[in-house]
Amino acid sequence: VQLQASGGGLVQAGESLRLSCAASGITTSRVTIGWYRQAQGKQGDLVAEMSRDGDSNIADSVKGRFTISRDNAKNTVYLQMNSLKPEDTAVYYCNAKNYNGVNWWGKGTLVTVSS
Repeated sequence: VQLQASGGGLVQAGESLRLSCAASGITTSRVTIGWYRQAQGKQGDLVAEMSRDGDSNIADSVKGRFTISRDNAKNTVYLQMNSLKPEDTAVYYCNAKNYNGVNWWGKGTLVTVSS
């Protein structure tokens, strides 16, 4: 299983970015898949995830600014991040887990938001 994350970068506060997580070895519509982030010196936290049924779970800290979506044909999950804030600066990791609780992680992509 591979989760290939991309789309990170340096932006100014208020701007937008879209992260992509391209999966291979699993079918994104058959797992819970989403994004976690870890800021320097802090614990990692869930940002957003989507269940097999398509239900989304969005962290309160980003609700209304971030959305998660899935393209089944491309086996890819996206995180659209709008109105970015400096506190969104972190390494973002794609995560997938199946109904047995097996977890897979991709390499992180760095998002830096300048004020």
